[in-house]
Amino acid sequence: MITLRRGDERGHTQLDWLDSYHTFSFGDYHDPHCMGYRALRVINEDRIKPGAGFPTHSHREMEIVTFVLEGAVAHKDSTGTSSIIGAGEVQRMSAGTGISHSEYNASKTEPAHFLQIWIIPDQPRLKPGYEQRSAELENNAGWWVVMASGNNPNAAVKIHQDAELLLAQLAVGQRVTYRLREGRHAWVQVTRGTAALNDMPLEAGDGAAIDSEQILEITAPNSGEVLLFDLS
Repeated sequence: MITLRRGDERGHTQLDWLDSYHTFSFGDYHDPHCMGYRALRVINEDRIKPGAGFPTHSHREMEIVTFVLEGAVAHKDSTGTSSIIGAGEVQRMSAGTGISHSEYNASKTEPAHFLQIWIIPDQPRLKPGYEQRSAELENNAGWWVVMASGNNPNAAVKIHQDAELLLAQLAVGQRVTYRLREGRHAWVQVTRGTAALNDMPLEAGDGAAIDSEQILEITAPNSGEVLLFDLS
């Protein structure tokens, strides 16, 4: 079964410096029917104006994954980490027992566009931690790239959950297939362009929950970029 979540159904926060869409309930946007999916709790698509951003704030008991689509994000946190996350890079921050951080557009002239993803960890009271790495997408176009995983040592970053986050960048007419193991579930999110999931057309911002399906075939009638979450 495939359950669609169209991009225009998402929650929306519009501020003078922030344009954010929420696939699941977040902040002032609350929908009791969209509180997350399995261990996946948040997918926010954020666009931040030059020089602006989220001032220091705190989190607990969450794995927070940031994937930058365009521009760059300046990160600082209470572990002493200070970094710039560029386009095509993925960051994992384990909030665990508590972490404070800020996220700003690193540019004074260009907008930043990124996804922030929250995944519920598989154990409480983890030590706060940070990891950042390029996903090397330019060398892996047309294939699944493992962005984050709790089990796969080849993933760009490690998360503390029995879950895997994969990304495929597809040119016109390209196809990728993914086989879900028995008892597993998936969420598919189109980040850019268009795609078809088992012949079901999707556009940027669209998502879909997949239950009781074994084979997922994703094609790009035009060029597209797709995230897939493999979840327990």
